[in-house]
Amino acid sequence: MLVLNRKNNEEIRIGGDIIIKIISVSDGNVKLGIEAPAETAILRGELYNNVKENIILASKESGQSLTASKSFTINKLGKSNNE
Repeated sequence: MLVLNRKNNEEIRIGGDIIIKIISVSDGNVKLGIEAPAETAILRGELYNNVKENIILASKESGQSLTASKSFTINKLGKSNNE
């Protein structure tokens, strides 16, 4: 994990097309602004984990063999694109 210190109005760039900007820091909270291509899904970690668990459960119920360790992506509609 890369750990960076940033101040208000400073940014972090990921690749050539994702920008994370520090909007404000107060009382232990950080407000971020994220610029990314429209096709890039941006989810809070707890929401991502919830969607991932639901996809794994649904795959088991349907008889598919998707496991928690298998790689997949989630699109903007919360659907998976399984490998």
